[in-house]
Amino acid sequence: MTITREKAFSVGKYLVSPSTRQTDCGGYAGSVSIRSGQGAGTHDRLFRFDARFATREGARHHAVQQGIHWVNQPRGAALGQAAACGKLLN
Repeated sequence: MTITREKAFSVGKYLVSPSTRQTDCGGYAGSVSIRSGQGAGTHDRLFRFDARFATREGARHHAVQQGIHWVNQPRGAALGQAAACGKLLN
């Protein structure tokens, strides 16, 4: 399994770092790390998404959008939707 780390970007006090990986089914899945704080006060949240995409770019776009969505939502909002391994999204 190859994980591709995409370019990180800042949204307010958060650092959003998307990544993608190719799945065993041949599709792509995305994940996103959302970091806040500094030093001993650093907090990092990692979200892995069940949705599968036909392209790496589709998975990257989904991870970026979900990261931005999380940053802009009140705390406690859920992320992502599940998709079956055989059903790839565009």
